[in-house]
Amino acid sequence: MVAEETSAVGAPQRPTNGESGRFGTPGRPLRRNSFLVGFTGALGVLLAYVVYLGLRNAAGILVLVVIALFLAVGLHPAVVKLRSWGLPRGLAVALVVLTLLALLSAGVLALVPPIVTQSGQFIEQLPSYVESLRRNETVNELVERFDLMRRVQEAASADVVGRALGGVLGGAQLVFGTVFRVLTVLVLTIYFLVYFDRLRDLGYALVPRSRRERVQLIGDEILTKVGAYMVGALAIAVLAGATTFVFALVVGLPYPFALAVVVAVTDLIPQIGATLGAVIVSLVGFATEPSIGIACVVFFVVYQQIENYLIYPKIMRRSVHVNEVAALVAALLGVSLVGVIGALIAIPTVAAVQLILREVIIPRQDAR
Repeated sequence: MVAEETSAVGAPQRPTNGESGRFGTPGRPLRRNSFLVGFTGALGVLLAYVVYLGLRNAAGILVLVVIALFLAVGLHPAVVKLRSWGLPRGLAVALVVLTLLALLSAGVLALVPPIVTQSGQFIEQLPSYVESLRRNETVNELVERFDLMRRVQEAASADVVGRALGGVLGGAQLVFGTVFRVLTVLVLTIYFLVYFDRLRDLGYALVPRSRRERVQLIGDEILTKVGAYMVGALAIAVLAGATTFVFALVVGLPYPFALAVVVAVTDLIPQIGATLGAVIVSLVGFATEPSIGIACVVFFVVYQQIENYLIYPKIMRRSVHVNEVAALVAALLGVSLVGVIGALIAIPTVAAVQLILREVIIPRQDAR
């Protein structure tokens, strides 16, 4: 039997003596005619369109996957820290996830009771509001002038009631959909945390061996920056919420814990989140008493200056160096594309892009 010839690099060549291999003898290559080129191009366009449709239909799920991935990257340093204390990986992940669930539960318990209480108070006071309106001569005149009673009766028709029922069902669907999304993100985050090292190694294994070491170094640096940003942002948000809670207790704001949670959650949104939380609390303060509202405005002006110039630089800029203009543009683009989630992931994404530009793109351009 004649052995297969080998090339200069040792690659086996096709048998030249007519002997077929295991899967037969390769045929002659197809000629590149215009029909074959056009057909291949059409198949490529069709495949691209199918991929586009798939991504568009799965956009909601992909957003949940991205959220879970960023949460896993942000929580992974805590898992590594617990493992350095001698805990097994499963127990470390469980402790981190339980802590996250405790924080989420505290937020829900802080927000739901005020909403339920205030809604109940409004329903109790509704008859007195209606009675006051009936005694008002101006209101009675407007009722007669614009024939409001007939409009109210028409609004109470079966069609309107059906649409209202549909709205109620839509609200229930929204609630269940939100619960489903939260559970999905939670489950995905747990899986990403458990298999974090395996997924990272798999991603590096897809890179050619000649470039794997450099890609691994850059990739680990990106993961470190993203994790540092997530931990730093969470620490700043918790500090803002705790400070707001103490201030609300001192000045006598209603529902201080709920307002503190609102400030902590909004403070996670870069650039505009702190201002949004300050506006909400200040409006509650003015609704309670004008002097309390003024005190809220003064407090948040002072606190935001301290946070911007003292707290934020010490916590964030040592690990995540992001250009301010790039951060603002990224936050605006993130909000327009993905909503609040886009704003949350804007800064770590910019940090990763800056690192790739500095270490890969710019040196390659300089070498040309």
